[in-house]
Amino acid sequence: MTAFTKTSQLMQRGTDFLGSEHAILCGAMSWVSERGLVSAISNAGGFGVIACGAMTPDLLDTEIAETKKLTSKPFGVNLITMHPQIFDLIEVCAKHGVTHVVLAGGIPPKGSVEAIKAFGAKVIVFAPTLALAKKLLRSGGDALVIEGMEAGGHIGPVSTSVLAQEFLPALAEDHLVFVAGGIGRGEAIAGYLEMGAVGVQLGTRFACATESIAHENFKKAFFRANARDAIASVQVDPRLPVIPVRALKNKGTEEFTAKQREVAAILDSEGIPMLEAQLQIEHYWAGALRKAVIDGDVENGSLMAGQSVGMVKEEEPVADIVASLMAESEAALSGR
Repeated sequence: MTAFTKTSQLMQRGTDFLGSEHAILCGAMSWVSERGLVSAISNAGGFGVIACGAMTPDLLDTEIAETKKLTSKPFGVNLITMHPQIFDLIEVCAKHGVTHVVLAGGIPPKGSVEAIKAFGAKVIVFAPTLALAKKLLRSGGDALVIEGMEAGGHIGPVSTSVLAQEFLPALAEDHLVFVAGGIGRGEAIAGYLEMGAVGVQLGTRFACATESIAHENFKKAFFRANARDAIASVQVDPRLPVIPVRALKNKGTEEFTAKQREVAAILDSEGIPMLEAQLQIEHYWAGALRKAVIDGDVENGSLMAGQSVGMVKEEEPVADIVASLMAESEAALSGR
């Protein structure tokens, strides 16, 4: 066992649910949260989550199989609710006996939660409002992640600290709630655990881990950045409800604004369905993110990062990141 007595005690419900040593989830970052990073996080006592993103069922099948070769510890799979093949992806998860499925990006389509629970997996959901959170938990969600606007990638409009004050007093006693968004140190983890959270989720801190396949240029951009450099994208057309994305400002940020105008024009001229328009935006992000993460094009690609990016100063092994977060939390709790 670890020496993180107070932190582990407050995380107990979370670790029992996840089956991991520490209730520290890795946020699902497209192209970054793949077999190498996911297995490293699970092996280090955290809980890795594969980012399915825009993967086909065949690609997800391979990714899960390869992850299982690298770890015997529990890990999850994050599915985007608007994915046109979501039920096929759920079948892939069932085939591999995935223990936890995270549904992100919107309200789960009818029958999806039931399909996941049918093969015995736990369902983790996101909700931007307390009313929706209660509805999703009533409808079969086993745990909830509340993610503030400080996070990287797709974000809502409310800060983590406000969400925690709103959701935790109302839900923490009867439900499992994980907190995400802007968490870069263990002292913050300690505070949310004391408020009733059963664990936390981090993405930005893990993106530059030694085990992360992100390109050297991508990581160096993170090391140079501070909180003010991670900005939210602007919505240019109210008829095209695009979820804002937080990323480091570069040429790619400006290109996304142009992409929105292009899709809005197609929406006008060709009358494509709104879902199709939103999927075009999602595919744009997947490509732009790959350009930065895999190819190292940090000028034109998407550098999705949370505001905690200013705390990421060097490449560290995942095990060291997890251990330092736990030690910082433990020190904070012991000093109360």
